[in-house]
Order: sequence, then structure tokens, then C-alpha cells
Amino acid sequence: MDKEQKMGLTNERIQERLTGKFGDAVFHFEESYGMLSFEAAKENNLKVLQFLHDDAELGFRFLTDLCAVNYPDQPGRELAVVYHLHNLVDNLRIRFKVFTDITTPDVYTASKLFAAANWMERETYDFFGVNFVGHPNLKRILNVDEMDYFPLRKEYPLEDQTRVDKDDEMFGR
Repeated sequence: MDKEQKMGLTNERIQERLTGKFGDAVFHFEESYGMLSFEAAKENNLKVLQFLHDDAELGFRFLTDLCAVNYPDQPGRELAVVYHLHNLVDNLRIRFKVFTDITTPDVYTASKLFAAANWMERETYDFFGVNFVGHPNLKRILNVDEMDYFPLRKEYPLEDQTRVDKDDEMFGR
């Protein structure tokens, strides 16, 4: 057993293994508060997730969380799907992101690799409109089926700007 295996898995080693396997297809590596984050093209999300899961050294077999973030000021990258994965043996977490255009928010489902992704992807679809291609039952989970918008997208003003009861004159200012 070599020295690195005795010391446990490190963020540097994870990055080495990922770039060794995928080269420039994984990018934007950064470490924030000790957690390694990186990106890949949305077309490669399953390849990267499968490698992280199956690789004997990496062993990220637990999907802690899957969510989305809306970045309306980033054309072509308005929606991010964020995966938080956990290696339970080395007690190490990582963050993996894929970005998609808001007009074609198609990302491959991870529900066949991680059973927990099933409901997390449904919730992400329900609130952000990410279409998880291949999902076995992608439908709204918390909002009503008749809803024709995705409430957590930043497409609407926070308040109705025409409300007169919020006018400063009403408060003596």
C-alpha cells in the first residue's frame, strides 16, 4: 500500500484522477472551505458520475444532494445542476456542476446510478424546469400539475413595483 492510500483521499488526488480520465472535459476546479468543486459539459454528466461512483479509489457512492441554481445573467449557462457527492470511507464531499441553456434544459438523469436522485430530480424539475432525460417519472412533486411556470427561476420581480401601499410617501418619507 503506497503512502497516498494510507493518508486517505485528498482533493488533489481526486482532481488528478478526474483529469487523468477526462482531460479538459472536466474544468473550473476550485476548493472552497475544503470542498472540491468542478464542472463538466452537461453531455458528460453521467460519464463523470459513473466514474466517481465506480472508481475503486474515489468511491463517491452516496448522492447527498442534487439541486439547481438559476443564473439569469449568464447567457447559455442560465441553469446549473449541482450534485453533492460523498465518499463515506474517507468522509470526503465534492461538488459537481453542469450548466445548461434555459431554452433547452435537458440533462441526463442520474436516477439509475443513485436511487435518491429520483425524487431530487423531480423536485429540481418542479421548481427550475430542468428536463432530466430518461427519468422514469418526471412530473411535478410539490406544486400543482396545472402550474405553467417554474417558481424558483429568477424571471419575475421580487415585488409588484406598481403597489401604492409600498410607496415611501405612505410612510412619511
